[in-house]
Amino acid sequence: MRLLTQEDIRDVFVKGIQRGLPFILSKFNFSSLERTKSAFNTTASVGSNWWDIPYVKRRWNEKISGDLEVDYETYLTKTVFSNSQHLKLVSIGSGICSHEMRLAELNPNWEIHCVDIADNLLQKAAEISREKGLNNMQFLHQDIYQSDLQKEFYDVVLFHSSLHHFDDIEHFLKNKIMPVLKENGKLIINEFVGKNRLQFDKEQIKAINQCIKLIDEEYRVIYKTNLLKNKFYGSGLLRMIIADPSECIDSESIMPNIHQHFNTIVEKPYGGNLLMSALKSIAHHFIELDARKQDLLDQLFAFEDEYLKSHQSDFVFGVYEKKTL
Repeated sequence: MRLLTQEDIRDVFVKGIQRGLPFILSKFNFSSLERTKSAFNTTASVGSNWWDIPYVKRRWNEKISGDLEVDYETYLTKTVFSNSQHLKLVSIGSGICSHEMRLAELNPNWEIHCVDIADNLLQKAAEISREKGLNNMQFLHQDIYQSDLQKEFYDVVLFHSSLHHFDDIEHFLKNKIMPVLKENGKLIINEFVGKNRLQFDKEQIKAINQCIKLIDEEYRVIYKTNLLKNKFYGSGLLRMIIADPSECIDSESIMPNIHQHFNTIVEKPYGGNLLMSALKSIAHHFIELDARKQDLLDQLFAFEDEYLKSHQSDFVFGVYEKKTL
């Protein structure tokens, strides 16, 4: 494992420019919970990550639903839950709740509860939901470890990019998640399930750098800087722990433990092994596309698809059913 890398030094410098000194200073806090909250307790859109690129989102749609235009919320509504008129769903670590709102819009008879430790994100989400006229949502500012969610109350538990922030996945699933699900309750994930603390091996880092080399220099200028992204060095443990102690803390355990305690209904790997790191901090160039930018993204997609033929996906969308004892 790497303790400190050139990637860490560059990332701290870039974050200081992009998000300001107060954000950097927020990391110098002895409370690991407060450092975690500082990573998410913002409503500002940085626009420099791969998930900000509409063309990337279309790729996810195709890999999950089979259709570039069909998001996973619509896919779930029309397939897995097509006969489920009344459901109680809780989303753990819901953040700004955009996916939960989409489900609420598509399924007005569902009751959707959003739980998160980032209070201002929930306040913003509640404001947006009121503007949309969504009366089937509740927002709970809670730490799931301290919460008292009712046992066997929910039909569905959703984790969208949040499960990888929980430690000791086996204990968490068995003692916090499974008890709140009804018999035959469903678990939905859209998650990073790759290496703990993003400790990618040399082969993966080499492939990420091959991706970066495919990108024209003018599109490798890092967001809000004049710096060029020429190489990815991998993340060091020290910065990972300081920046967000919860980040990918036990991500490698997610899939084995889900498979142990749940039956698989749907499981759709969709990559990210190379694209996430290759496009980090330069994604803003690809928000709006011309022919050249689209061609570059298509090349990156093809390169990652070839890589995935012999490597497990770092991101997985899945629907699972609680096993009965």
